[in-house]
Amino acid sequence: MIRPNWDEYFIKIAFLVAERSTCKRHHVSSIIVKDKRILSTGYNGAASGIKDCLELGCLRDQNNIKSGEKHEICRAIHAEQNTIIQAGLHGVNISGGTLFCTHDTCILCAKMIVNAKIKRVVCSGNYPSKDSQELFKEAGVVFEKISEPNLNIFKLD
Repeated sequence: MIRPNWDEYFIKIAFLVAERSTCKRHHVSSIIVKDKRILSTGYNGAASGIKDCLELGCLRDQNNIKSGEKHEICRAIHAEQNTIIQAGLHGVNISGGTLFCTHDTCILCAKMIVNAKIKRVVCSGNYPSKDSQELFKEAGVVFEKISEPNLNIFKLD
């Protein structure tokens, strides 16, 4: 076992957080880190107190909507949005932080990330549109894509 570097470490934690997702299509999560400390986490799912897709089924599947299209026809709030919202609810300053996400970000989330003053985005999975990457470049947000980490947990007995 090779000890993971910091990016591998935090992206692996993001994949663990994604297990809380209530989306039937994609389990996505993100975490915001600053100075090697996790400030906020979030995953995709229905608004708090609202029935989710696990209970009601997926609106996007029912309407044959492709990934990356018609974001408004979905019960879920994106992981990046939830991560930023959680930081705001708890009074955590995320400005200057790094957002680690299990998937590439959509343009809506990219706009929120830019306005939240996140300085770096590290993701693993793909997204159909590259609009977010163009926005990040224009806004001076560093964007990096890394390989999916080994998701096995290594432990010594």
